[in-house]
Formats: sequence, structure tokens, C-alpha cells
Amino acid sequence: MACLGRLACREDRCSARHLSTRVASRIKARAWRRGLSGDDLCRMSCARSVSKKKTLIASEQDRPDVVEQRAAWRASQELIDPAKVVFIDETWATTNMTRTYGRSELGTRLVDKTPCGRWETTTFLGALRAEGFIAPLTVDGGINGELFRAWVEQHLAPVLKIGDIVVMDNLSSHKVAGIREAIEAAGAELRYLPPYSPDLNPIELAFSKFKKLLRDGAERTVDKLWELCGRILDQFTESECRNYFQHCGYRQT
Repeated sequence: MACLGRLACREDRCSARHLSTRVASRIKARAWRRGLSGDDLCRMSCARSVSKKKTLIASEQDRPDVVEQRAAWRASQELIDPAKVVFIDETWATTNMTRTYGRSELGTRLVDKTPCGRWETTTFLGALRAEGFIAPLTVDGGINGELFRAWVEQHLAPVLKIGDIVVMDNLSSHKVAGIREAIEAAGAELRYLPPYSPDLNPIELAFSKFKKLLRDGAERTVDKLWELCGRILDQFTESECRNYFQHCGYRQT
């Protein structure tokens, strides 16, 4: 209980009594099952409660020019029809991906194996509407401006609708000649996000789930990896994608 009291002092929102009612009984039960003392589990519980993983954002967001651009974008979000906006980006996948967390016996290190000497890299390109992904494509290795333009011209532009707003970040490969022309020829408009603003792009949230499912699958050949990418796309529902949009500040109709 002394350990619980110390934790209460370090986090004002918790009292020793509150912690004791929620945690003490669990500590005793776990100690009995695993052969540990209550103090051992108490120390572990305190360490987990006090130490938290950081969420990192770009410090460049504090630059005056970036602050101004982000504020202007936020103000314009209310005017954007989510049914017409299309967010595009790319992400990578490799044949040595594996889960980064797992379970093991208390006090033992969790060990897994993954290729370290040779593996293959794939780039996945996609566009996210409020209804789901469109124009998905996987390519060997990384991409450059030429490949990105080819994807826009051959895969994205044909499925765009008149009045669509295509949004992407400021990566140099996204700004090569021909990209804007292909999008505008389809009757759509191209807009670039403010710099250092992945939080304004719903596709980043979708890619987080995408990469998690790739790690779960842990495919070791390019063919199997590409097949897995296709299956994963079926796991994005319309309601889920709309939630991504809403989380990033885009209104829902």
C-alpha cells in the first residue's frame, strides 16, 4: 500500500484509496497465481502507470508560417464536402515485417525471428475516400516522381469524379510536372496539405491499421505480401473511413 500512496502523490488525479480499491485485490490475486509477492506486482503496476509512451509531432508545427497555413486549412475544412475529397499517399511494406508485441512468461524475454540479411520492399499507393480505398497499386521497391505520375495518370485519374478535391502532402515526388494536369483534366482540383501536417490526412490513420495487419500477416515473399495487401483493403468499412475523416476534422454529411 505504500507503493500505491507514492503513485498517488505523483499523479494528483489519483488517490491512494481510489487506487487501492481498483488495484490492490488484483495485485493479491496475481501474486498468488504467479508466486510473487504483492510488493513485486505493486512496483510493476506503479512503473506501468507512471511511464507512458510519447506521441511525437513535428516541432516545425510551431513555426509561424506553418501555424498560419494550418490555421487557414482548419478554417477551410468546414467548407469541404467529405463526399468529394480524396486523400492520396503511399506507404511501404517489407517481407520481414512481424508483430512488435507479444506475450511470454513473466520474467522471460519474448524472442521471435524475422529475416535480417535479405528482404524485399514494396510500395503501396492508394487514395482514400470517405467510402473506402480507390486506385490501389503495389510496386516493387520505392517510387519516384515518374512512377507516382504514372499512377496518377493511369490509375487515379480514371476513377476521379468531376468536382473532386484531391489532397496530398508536399513530398517532392508529388509535385513533378504532369500530376496537376492529369488531375485537372479529370475535372478535379489538386490541393496540398500544410507542411508537417500528417494529422490532417485521414489516410495516415488508415495506413496505421494497414501496417498493423501487415505485421500480423508476416508474409515472407513478395507475391504473398501483395496478396495480403489486397485482402487487407477489404477490411476497411465505410463507417470506419468516415470516422478517420471526422477524427482529422472533416465534417460528415
